[in-house]
Amino acid sequence: MDTEAIIIHYFTTIAETSIIRMRSLIVICLLALVGITLSNPIETYTDRFDNIDLDEILDNKRLLIPYIKCMLDQGKCSPDGKEIKKNVVEALEHDCHKCTPTQKKGTKKIIRHLINKENNYWIELSHKYDPDRHFVGRYENELTEH
Repeated sequence: MDTEAIIIHYFTTIAETSIIRMRSLIVICLLALVGITLSNPIETYTDRFDNIDLDEILDNKRLLIPYIKCMLDQGKCSPDGKEIKKNVVEALEHDCHKCTPTQKKGTKKIIRHLINKENNYWIELSHKYDPDRHFVGRYENELTEH
């Protein structure tokens, strides 16, 4: 073998070794990322009440008013009312980050209904849960029907 062939062989071997090491490093990084992601899934609120028929509640004041009274500390709370009340401020402040997709859709439906059809209650709830109006304006802008 001549000198040129030896040099080419040497650098080819180094390049192949570097590629193998780089691929190994990429695989290790991907596995670490998957492990971290699986060990720290995004926490969500309980989905225990995701199957509640919101339309039935929103269309029936006899069903709706007890939930509102619960939220305003003016009445007893059902188990689902307690769960909502426990998480309402965090959920609204952070755009329902921990909500399931069903809860995100339901939250907007409820807020839209309160703003447009039960505005006095919306105002009371807004004063209670966001007296400085840090986040309710965002919902009012998005969900008010014109």
